[in-house]
Formats: sequence, C-alpha cells, structure tokens
Amino acid sequence: MPFDRRVWQEAQALNDAGYEVSVICPKGKGHDKSYEVIGGIHIYRHPLKEAERTAGYLREYSEALFHQIRLSLRVRRRRRIDVIQACNPPDLMFLVALVHKALFGTYFVFDHHDLSPELYFSKFGRKDFFYKLLCFFERQTFRFADATIATNETFRDIAVKRGGMDPDRVVVVKSYPEAAKFKPTAAEASLLVPGKQLIGYIGIMGAQDGVETLVRAMAEILHVRRRQDVNCIIIGDGPELARLKSIAAGLDLGNALQFTGYLSGPTLMAHLSALNIGVIPDPPNDFNDKLSMNKVFEYMMLGLPFVQFNLIQATREAAGAALVVQEHSPKALADGILALVDDPERRERMGQSGRAIAERDFRWTTEARHYLDAYGSLFRPGLSVNDQRHYPAS
Repeated sequence: MPFDRRVWQEAQALNDAGYEVSVICPKGKGHDKSYEVIGGIHIYRHPLKEAERTAGYLREYSEALFHQIRLSLRVRRRRRIDVIQACNPPDLMFLVALVHKALFGTYFVFDHHDLSPELYFSKFGRKDFFYKLLCFFERQTFRFADATIATNETFRDIAVKRGGMDPDRVVVVKSYPEAAKFKPTAAEASLLVPGKQLIGYIGIMGAQDGVETLVRAMAEILHVRRRQDVNCIIIGDGPELARLKSIAAGLDLGNALQFTGYLSGPTLMAHLSALNIGVIPDPPNDFNDKLSMNKVFEYMMLGLPFVQFNLIQATREAAGAALVVQEHSPKALADGILALVDDPERRERMGQSGRAIAERDFRWTTEARHYLDAYGSLFRPGLSVNDQRHYPAS
C-alpha cells in the first residue's frame, strides 16, 4: 500500500465515510516504512519474500501469517477492531480474522481478488495435495466470512455455488480506476519516435501473466517480419522481470523493447498516454478466463485499443475495444498487433468504443457505494448487502 489501487480505493472510501482504517500489508514498491499514516489511513508493513517454488510457499505463508497476526494485535492495542477485511491471495488470512472473531466478536469481510486453486494450477499444472489444500482453505474462508466482496459476477457465482454463501451476503465491487486520476495527459516525449508505433503492457509480471509471449511476439515482429516501425514498453514489476529482461537480451531486441519498472502518478500516465496500442498477453486458462483485469479498464478509460487472447471475462468486458486473438502463441499475438498497427481507422474506432463504454459505466463512485453498503449491512442486521439504500457511517 498504496501500490494496490483497489485496496487503496477501498481504504479511502471507508475513511471518507467515517471509519477509522488500518491496513496491514507487505513492504515493497518503494514503500518500506514499517508504519506510517497517509491521508488518515494507518499503514502497518511487514517483510515478505515471495516464493518461486512450491516448497517455498509454506515458508512465505507462515511468515506472512505471523506478521499479520502480530500487527493485527498491535492495531487492537491502539483501539477496538470492528471489522477485519482480508484481500486474497492466499486464502489463509481467515486465520487472522478468526483469532479476532473468536475472541472479540470481530466481523470478517472477504475481498475476493483471485481464485487461489485456479492460480496454483495455472502456475504448476497439477491438482496435487497443495491444490486440494487451497480448495479447503477457500471453503473455510467463505465459511467464516460475514460478507464477501466479489470483483465480478463470475466471482459472485463462485462465492455462492462453490463457497456456499448466502447471495445476500455477496456484493460485486469492480476495480475501476478513478476517472479524475486516470485520463490521457501529455505523452512522455522520449517515447515518441517518428515513424514508430508504440505498443505496451502494464501490470504485474508473474509466471501466469504471459509477458514472455509479448517479448517473443516482439522478436517475431522485428526479426521475422522485418518490421522496424514498432516499439514496445513493458511497465511494471514482478518476480519474472529479471528473467524477461534476459530473454529480451538474448533475442536481440535492443531499444525496440524497454522495461520501465514500476511507475506511478504523473510519470505512469505520461507513459501510458504515449501508447498507440495496449497488449494483454495473459494466456487463456481456467484462472485468467474468470478474471476482471485492471488492464482492460485502464486501456478503455484511456481510449486505447488493445490486443488480447480469447479470455472469457476480459472479452465480455472489453466489447469492441479489443482485438481478440484466438490462437495462443507469439506469432498469433504478433499478427494481432500488426493488424492494428496497419489499420489506424480501426484503432480509432476501437479506442472510441472503449472510451464511450468507460465513460458510461466505469464509475468508481458507484462501486464505492456498493462497497460501503456491504459494511453498512454488518452493523444493521436484517439489511441485505445487495438490496439496501446506502447509509453513511455514524
């Protein structure tokens, strides 16, 4: 925090509604203070070393849980905790909430960001003991949750059907950026090269995010198609970044591909505003098919056409703003990118279509009201999360 946009928006919504908010999170992304207060929100951070192999997850999760319980008790020493919200993955944080729920009657809200069993399978390709354990933890998380926040309707259905939750205790809150902060600005001048179209990616770089496919698609464009009119920037950070840089160097992509690292604020918007085409290289699988991807919302809010693989949820939300590539391969992704590079009128139509949908539907203020309704229902028994007028916090 405040790197995670969704959680930061939720924390601000609660703070603005009169709740006192404390956030427990890992250190990183340039935010390494163990404790600080930003905009009235108390942030407690702990160290975390992300696992790269299956065996490392036990250590990572154990250390994280230790710090989360420790810091939650530190927060409680300062003042009473009425609600604990857990934002997965992993689906182990219900154990932290359970301590407070059992001892103090604290409510537990589950903010369902990712599908942990599907995420594990997408990384390791097996439904082994650890996969079954994740399924068990997911069931327990839903079991103990007093309310669940779902990122889209597919997640809501999972909470009800797979998690056994009462539909009245599940509310959909989509991760739309704030329109006032996420709009085109003056482009980063160093990225504007005459005669070059700039394509780009923004997001985390993990094994499941498919960024290697984009790197290899650029090699296809540059060396096989002999196209010198396309540059690419990859914005973000993640456990795969060093390996991806090594692959790009081995493919001799030179200045045609740049890794910017993590960007935020005006610098991020200036880089995004220089793009002609966005790319979503995430591979189609049972995990990615169900996700609402921030990149979809961000590209559409900027009026940016983009290329993606055939991801069910993302395709539904993108509508006419995306060129959907059916085959999952660097060659097919290169085909899609070049199809848009060579058709500026199509790019214009797609960008306008996405921007129109975003202006009509992508309103964080509406999502924030839904989110606050979920909290309001906890303190007003008998009110449904999904069927009440919004009551401000007292």
